[in-house]
Amino acid sequence: MAASSNSSLSGSSLSSDQEDFQPPIWKSYLYQLQQEAPRPKRITCAQELESRPRHYGREFHGMISRECADQLLGGAEGAYLIRESKRQPGSYTLALRFGNQTLNYRLFYDGKHFVGEKRFESVHDLVTDGLITLHIESNAAAYIARMTTNPIYQHLACSALLRSHRTTHRLGPAHTPPKRVTFQQEDKVRPQARTSSSSSSSSSSSSSCSSSCSQLMECVRRCEPAEERMGPATGAGVGGLAVPPRAKRCWRRRQELLTLALGVRVGSSQGSLLWKPLKLLACPQVACVLKDGADKHCSYDKVHNFKVHTFRGPHWCEYCANFMWGLIAQGVRCSDCGLNVHKQCSKLVPSDCQPDLRRIKKVFSCDLTTLVKAHNTPRPMVLDMCIREIEHRGLTSEGLYRVSGFTDHIEDVKLAFDRDGDRADISDSSYADINIIAGALKLYLRALPIPVITYDLYNTFIQAAKVPDPEARLEAIHESLLQLPPAHYETLRYLMMHLKRVTMHEKDNFMNAENLGIVFGPTLMHPPDQNTLASLNDMRYQKVIIQLLIEQEDVLF
Repeated sequence: MAASSNSSLSGSSLSSDQEDFQPPIWKSYLYQLQQEAPRPKRITCAQELESRPRHYGREFHGMISRECADQLLGGAEGAYLIRESKRQPGSYTLALRFGNQTLNYRLFYDGKHFVGEKRFESVHDLVTDGLITLHIESNAAAYIARMTTNPIYQHLACSALLRSHRTTHRLGPAHTPPKRVTFQQEDKVRPQARTSSSSSSSSSSSSSCSSSCSQLMECVRRCEPAEERMGPATGAGVGGLAVPPRAKRCWRRRQELLTLALGVRVGSSQGSLLWKPLKLLACPQVACVLKDGADKHCSYDKVHNFKVHTFRGPHWCEYCANFMWGLIAQGVRCSDCGLNVHKQCSKLVPSDCQPDLRRIKKVFSCDLTTLVKAHNTPRPMVLDMCIREIEHRGLTSEGLYRVSGFTDHIEDVKLAFDRDGDRADISDSSYADINIIAGALKLYLRALPIPVITYDLYNTFIQAAKVPDPEARLEAIHESLLQLPPAHYETLRYLMMHLKRVTMHEKDNFMNAENLGIVFGPTLMHPPDQNTLASLNDMRYQKVIIQLLIEQEDVLF
């Protein structure tokens, strides 16, 4: 049966996204105004002037007064000429007739002509664009001021993320969480049966918590051994049963872990669970802390990478549906997803950029967030593929990550990722030396335009490493981790889990957390200006940070 865009005609109460989608109605008012704008009329000089600059034509009239220029223009709309200033010889003025008056603009040339931000190949183009702008702004100032109040952006096909069925936790603009974790349908678990005493206390607790908190707690209980579910470590067990010592230790361990991560104590009294929903939302890494949901689908926010763009031919804004007026630099385009909007509209577009793979020209040296959004993965594929290969055949390799691979072969791996993406062949048959794969991973992390530990958080981590008290130092590092962008946080978390497994084979590879800290410190974090004495002094703190992230990986992440 053919699909119909009208649900009442199709007889169905539900319709797909394609059926709900209505093509936006592009607004032509500003386009019509541009068509009505005055056309430029060049007023030429009748005589040849030796003082005329080479980049000006016959529109240059030499050193004349404003009054003389006004007479030459003759009151015709769009008429223009160029004159040399009498007050400041060597400076030039564009005299333009618009709105029954003569407007004078200081004119500059640096290879292109300009009076403001826009640069033009010819004076004629500059005047044409100026007349369009003046005409539209003088006739539609109020319209332009309110044209963003009724956007059509959420209806556009390029904004499929906004029509997605995934539930994403969003906070206000004052606090952007480092990571959004979306719990899929299969995570909803039916509570398990418990003893009578624990059941009554659990039901009274869950009634005061939000559904999301109950769901999280159920995920915690599901991933625990049976003896850990008996309750907090008290002398008496649950329902008169003795609690094994191992269960007590596990309970205390989980309590300390959640206290450090969430700032809230779980199980302070027998059978009670003091969850705070707002605190959970303020700590989006809770799923990672609880070791449940680490591989769940994560919805990352990415800001659009807007750049001024010149559109050839008529273009309409994909946010407000209004015409983008002018000859050049009519608006901005996102270089990652291709969204075209007015400059003023770009400030209102949500951070939902979904990069187009066709615009991602390479993998290495590509921004971390841009890459993971383009491939719809929580981490960069280079990290996943290299770590998978290293753990498959290289964990016992002596000097892993310290011994360098052959440079030419590392470059070959880089080219393979840039050319083939996730289809790159880095198997044993292609690169028998595991140090080549390890070297390629280090090269990828080192080549990031923004390091894994970002520039703006570099000093925060360094200051955290300088805290003398061990517990306070861990708390400071944990707070710094929460400020990382989502893709950076997940990349660092996954890498530290891997490096922790590397240290478990220290007897074979001779690589402990301190050695790995020396190797990865300058790779994962470095200041914007690396040629200063301070950056050299910070190297020991870089090592301390990475060493602690490896050793305390299960606590900090």
